[in-house]
Amino acid sequence: MAARRDEDRRIFVFMGVSGCGKSTVGRAFASAIGGVFLDGDDFHPPANIEKMSNLIPLTDADRAGWITALRDAILATEARHVCVACSALKKVHRAMLRDGCPSLTFIYLHGSKELLATRVAGRSGHFMPPGLLDSQLADLEPPTDAVRVEISSQPAQIVTSLRRKFAL
Repeated sequence: MAARRDEDRRIFVFMGVSGCGKSTVGRAFASAIGGVFLDGDDFHPPANIEKMSNLIPLTDADRAGWITALRDAILATEARHVCVACSALKKVHRAMLRDGCPSLTFIYLHGSKELLATRVAGRSGHFMPPGLLDSQLADLEPPTDAVRVEISSQPAQIVTSLRRKFAL
């Protein structure tokens, strides 16, 4: 692999509450642009997964180590384009992710509470239960410095729109 030139590097963080499509859209976008995909869920320590599985919302202290581990993985990735799925609910979490990543762009996937609840209730095999959606919505500090994307469109349409927006 050729050495990565930082000025050409793009990091896209697909953020939002559970059920907004972070992993689905992020993975599809990474594939479409020849990038690497990192799923923030893979970086949670077992204690966080256990808490969420038992309907216990994470605290900022719980999230700090997780976000640091994810940011370190982003920095260690040599790919030209990196796509990341991470809730990044609060401004402080987004600042932690941005530290050392000047080319990071947040893509805020948002939709109605009803659509989010339907999506979360309809998925299986995920540790994040539907009962925690309200706590995530309560913790969410909507970003002012992100590309805002409505999730009512199909993932392929969102990816096409983002590719146009970023000329990729």
